[in-house]
Amino acid sequence: MKNTLEQNKQLVHEFYAAVNKEDYKAASAYLHKNFIFYVQVDQPIRGADGFVASEKKNFDAFGEFDFQIIDLIAEGNKVAVYMTHEGKHSNKPLMGLEPKGNNIRFSLMMWLTIEGGKIIEKRAHFDRMDIEEQAIR
Repeated sequence: MKNTLEQNKQLVHEFYAAVNKEDYKAASAYLHKNFIFYVQVDQPIRGADGFVASEKKNFDAFGEFDFQIIDLIAEGNKVAVYMTHEGKHSNKPLMGLEPKGNNIRFSLMMWLTIEGGKIIEKRAHFDRMDIEEQAIR
């Protein structure tokens, strides 16, 4: 049975709530066994473990890091998410850049595909240069 559009949106809200709390075990429970995450267009990260490693690396770079979902749009088995991320880059390197304590704020678009009540694919789209410019200033 397919999820309704509202169920898909709720699933995505709950998934990102777990990620924001850095509750990777809970976040992984929302991922399909064949999950694949594309950071930008063609850089696949496979499986829940790959996703957790990617997210943890981002959270670990910041002393304080938070994101907010601004908007969600669902159609069929797809959910588009517009969100903002903000934090102080003070702990570990980010995209090869050493931390300077700069506050970094950026927006992302996520495109998620739901299959069998789980997220099977996630695609991230963001302006990498914007993040790098904020990190080095």
